[in-house]
Amino acid sequence: MRTELDCVPCFVRQTLDSLRRVTMDEAVQEKVLRTVLKAASDMDLRQSPPAMGQFVHRLIRAETGDPDPYREVKQRQNRLALELYPRLAQRVRCASDPLGAALRLAAAGNVIDLGVKSGVEESQIAEAIEASLEAPLEGGALDSFRRAAELGRDILYIGDNAGEIVLDRLLIEVLGPARVTFVVRGSPVINDAVMADAEASGMTALVKVIDSGSDAPGTILEDCSADFCARFRGAALVLAKGQGNYETLSGVERHMFFLLRVKCAVVTRHIGVPTGSLVLAEHSPGGR
Repeated sequence: MRTELDCVPCFVRQTLDSLRRVTMDEAVQEKVLRTVLKAASDMDLRQSPPAMGQFVHRLIRAETGDPDPYREVKQRQNRLALELYPRLAQRVRCASDPLGAALRLAAAGNVIDLGVKSGVEESQIAEAIEASLEAPLEGGALDSFRRAAELGRDILYIGDNAGEIVLDRLLIEVLGPARVTFVVRGSPVINDAVMADAEASGMTALVKVIDSGSDAPGTILEDCSADFCARFRGAALVLAKGQGNYETLSGVERHMFFLLRVKCAVVTRHIGVPTGSLVLAEHSPGGR
C-alpha cells in the first residue's frame, strides 16, 4: 500500500506525540520535527507509510539515546492484557464458534493500544474488547480462513503490538499451537511487540517465536532477515495482524490473510469499511 497525501499530516502528529512522550527537551523535539518535515517532503510516495514510521522512530531513538522509549508503555499494556486474558479465554471456550470469537478478540486487542495513548479507563478497554464478540467481522473471509486453517500445517502468524499479543494467544490456542510460528519485530519500534514482549505475554511458552529482523512498524520484506523471508515464502498459511502489516504487505504477491482493526481514513478507503471496523480480509496474488 503506497503512502497517500493524507498520511503526511499523520506523520507529523505521530512524531510530535512520540517526542512528547519520550523527551521534554524542546531543542530535541524541534530538531527531530524539522528533520521529519524535510524527509516527508522528499519521500517517495510509492513506499508504504511504515517506511516513514521506521525513519521517524530510528531518529527519535538516536536523538534521545533511548533504545526502547516505549518500554514502560509496553510493559503496562502486557500487564493489562494478562489481567483480561483468563476471562476472555473462558468466553472463547464457551462460544458457539470459538474460531470466530478468537478472531474478533485478537483483532479488537488493538483497543489496548488506543486506550494507553488516549487515557481511556482500563474498565472501558475491557468492555470494548468484550463488545467485539458481537461486532461484525468485515472482509467476508471467515469461511475461507476457516478452510485454510483446517488444512494449513505450517501457519505463520505475524504479530503487531504489545498488549494485544496476549490476545493473539486466544486465536493461536484455537488454531493449534503446534503448527504456529509467531513473528515479532526484530528490535524496538514504538510499542510493537519484540521478543521481550513475547516472553512476558507467555507466547514463547506456547509456540515457536521468531523475529522479522527489522525495526519497521510493519513488515517491509526488503528490510527483513533472510530466515524470516524464507519462512514467509514457505508457510502454508500466513496471517498478518494489525494495520502496519496490512500497509506493508497488501501489495505482496502471495496468498495471505489480514486481521486488523481499521484506525484511519486512508485504510478505510483502501479496504472499503468504516474506521473502527474489525476486518479479516483475504489477499491473493494479483489482488489489492
